[in-house]
Amino acid sequence: MPDPGVAIVGATGAVGRTMLAILEERNFPLSSLRLMASARSAGRVISTRWGEVSVEDLATADPAGIDIALFSAGGGRSREYAPGFATEGAVVIDNSSTFRMVSEVPLVVAGVNDHALAAHEGIIANPNCTTMALMMAAGPLHRRAGLSHMVAMSYQSVSGAGMTGMDTLWNQTAALSHQREALVQGGWEATEQPPFPRPIAFNVVPLAGGMAEDGHTDEEWKLVNETRKILERDDIAVDPTCVRVPVLVGHGISASMWFDSPLEVDAALNVLEKAPGVEIWDDARVATPLDSAGRDPVLVGRVRPTIGAPGGISLWVVGDNLRKGAALNAIEVAELLL
Repeated sequence: MPDPGVAIVGATGAVGRTMLAILEERNFPLSSLRLMASARSAGRVISTRWGEVSVEDLATADPAGIDIALFSAGGGRSREYAPGFATEGAVVIDNSSTFRMVSEVPLVVAGVNDHALAAHEGIIANPNCTTMALMMAAGPLHRRAGLSHMVAMSYQSVSGAGMTGMDTLWNQTAALSHQREALVQGGWEATEQPPFPRPIAFNVVPLAGGMAEDGHTDEEWKLVNETRKILERDDIAVDPTCVRVPVLVGHGISASMWFDSPLEVDAALNVLEKAPGVEIWDDARVATPLDSAGRDPVLVGRVRPTIGAPGGISLWVVGDNLRKGAALNAIEVAELLL
C-alpha cells in the first residue's frame, strides 16, 4: 500500500487525541490526515506535524480518499458511519464494541493474533482495553500451553469512561479532600456520581460497566467473549470481576490461568520475556498504573504458581488503557496493513 490517507474519527476525545499523538511519535507514513468529530467540535483547528488541520463534522464528511479510518467516536457513531467508510474503500479500525463479536470482523491484538487481519472485509475491531492488556500476557502463554481456564479480576482506571470519567474523579477528589474525618468515620456528603454508580474518589466500585446477564456486567462479558475470539478457542472458561478504581490512567488485571498441561513459572517467564510489547517487572519493582501511564509496553509482574489448584500461573498485568488499550493498538494494526 502506498502512503495512505488517514482519518481519525472522534479526534477530539481522549483516545482520538492519543491516536494523533502516537501517529506523530511513530512518524506514521501518511499522505493526508483528516480529523473528524461531532458538530460541536467541527471547525476547530488542531496543530499536527503535518500542518494545521480543521476538524470536520462527521455527519457531513465525505469519506472518499480515505484509506485507513481510525474510529473512536462511540458505538453509535461506529454503527452509523463505519460501514459507509468501508464501502468507500477505507479500512476501518474501530475502537468501540460495535463490531467485536461480528463473526466476519477480525478482533485483533497486534503482536498476539496478527494473522486474523487477513480475513478482514473493510472493518477491523479493537478489543476492550482490559481484554487487550491481559491478552498481551495470556496470548503467548496460550500458544505455549493451551489456556483452558482463567479467573481474572480487573482494576480499571476512570479514563475507561473517557474524559467524563477523569473529570469526575478529579472533581470528586477535590470535593471530598476536605472531609477526611467523615471519610474515616462515615457521614461524608455525597457528590455527583455519574458516570459511575457510586462515588469513585477515595473509593473502589466493584461494578464496571452496565448490568448484563447472569449478574455480570457488560465489561465482564467482554472479557469472556473477546478472550475466546482472540485466542480462537470457544471453550476457555473465564470467571471475571471488573472493578473501577480511583486511578486516572492504567488498567490492571490480576489473573490466575490454567492450561492443557501444567506450566512452571520459569517456563512462563521465558515465554513472556520474548513476547512483543511486554516488559517483565520483578517483585522488587512492583508495576503499578502510574508506571504504565504514557508507556507503550504492557507491564507484567507477580508471576507465581497457583496454590489452591496447583499447575497454573498467577500474574499481574497493567497497561495504559489509552495507548495499548486503544490508540496504540489501532495504529499498530494500521502499520500491519501497510
